[in-house]
Amino acid sequence: MISTFEELPDIDAANVVRCARVLLRRPLLRADGPDGDLLPMIYRQRTALQDVFSGLLGYRLVVERRFARLYKSGPGEDAGRGVESLSPRGYAYFALTLAALTGIGRQVLLSRLVSDVRAAASEVGIEIADDPADRRALTAALRHLVALGVITETEGSVTAESTAEALITIDTDMLGQLVAGPLAEASDPQQLVELASAAGPRRTEHAVRRKLIEDPVVLYADLPPDQATWLREHVINESRLLERFFGLVGEARAEGVVVCDPEDYLTDLAFPGPGTVARIALLALPELLDRGEPDSAGRHPVSWQDFADVCQDLVEAYPSAWSRAATEDHQDLVRAVIDLLGRLGLLRESEGSWLLSPAAHRWLPQPDATAAQQRREAQQQRESEPPAPEAPGWSLFDEMEEAAR
Repeated sequence: MISTFEELPDIDAANVVRCARVLLRRPLLRADGPDGDLLPMIYRQRTALQDVFSGLLGYRLVVERRFARLYKSGPGEDAGRGVESLSPRGYAYFALTLAALTGIGRQVLLSRLVSDVRAAASEVGIEIADDPADRRALTAALRHLVALGVITETEGSVTAESTAEALITIDTDMLGQLVAGPLAEASDPQQLVELASAAGPRRTEHAVRRKLIEDPVVLYADLPPDQATWLREHVINESRLLERFFGLVGEARAEGVVVCDPEDYLTDLAFPGPGTVARIALLALPELLDRGEPDSAGRHPVSWQDFADVCQDLVEAYPSAWSRAATEDHQDLVRAVIDLLGRLGLLRESEGSWLLSPAAHRWLPQPDATAAQQRREAQQQRESEPPAPEAPGWSLFDEMEEAAR
């Protein structure tokens, strides 16, 4: 299946795995961006990488001297993950900006670009508020395009507060590679989302493997019946493939599979984390899992009130441990904890409440029973053994004899 990879020497194969991991983390990789120093290696190993991605995942990989673009599938209706700096309105402005940039030329004034974006919004029936929140959303979309290298601030800069003019240069090659969905095949936005998230050529195999690569938690209950059956039958082999080609470790459980990256490189959201919200979310898990009986898939139903009560107890029990800004508004804190667990794949909304994934059990604090047991066994052994003979040394009689001499 991956004949090119199989023929590589061990060093080259290891380099292919390293490059594959970088492309999963940065599907649009350019020479002057993060991890861009690996682009020459990706270019040299492009044939093996293209075979790996197309054979295992059904992904298309384009590699040029200046950039590499991995066309991954979209998330479909799952809106829980995305660019953290982009709100839903920011994403709308991002799409509108791409439409406005198409055919605009190599350079454009910022004022002209903003005008064209708002005209595009009006054309599709999106209301423009032109308030500070709206301007921040548009600025976030433009800043994200700057970060991707699609547009460059040649003169001036793109900021929400500044009213000064700026000259924007557009990388048309990069712009042409940005959209992954088949625009020409879609008749409306909903169909574009469906086509962009469709399974690969091998259907069930590619669909399940993409989930394992992209999601930290894959539960059998969340998969269509045919995909759940396939994964149960191939879970051992899939774990081997994940480790061999992408350096990932799959943990098979009765309810599904948890996929971990030992190096935390492919983890876009680290957990446990150092912040107040992350620590409260971690400490809340034991209490939340104790509330309510799990369903047949091992998921625990929890309500808003459950979250509110547990978070309140933690804040009151350890008042000096938390950031005042994070705990000042209790409702905002609860929303932040729910949002974090949702983005981690540990929580999903269901009919006005939430279901906590059985994978949450892997983060429960465990007492160091092994160390305590070892101490008890050592103490019992010492008590049962006879006293050790004392080492030879001087006695009172030795001193008297020495004095007599």
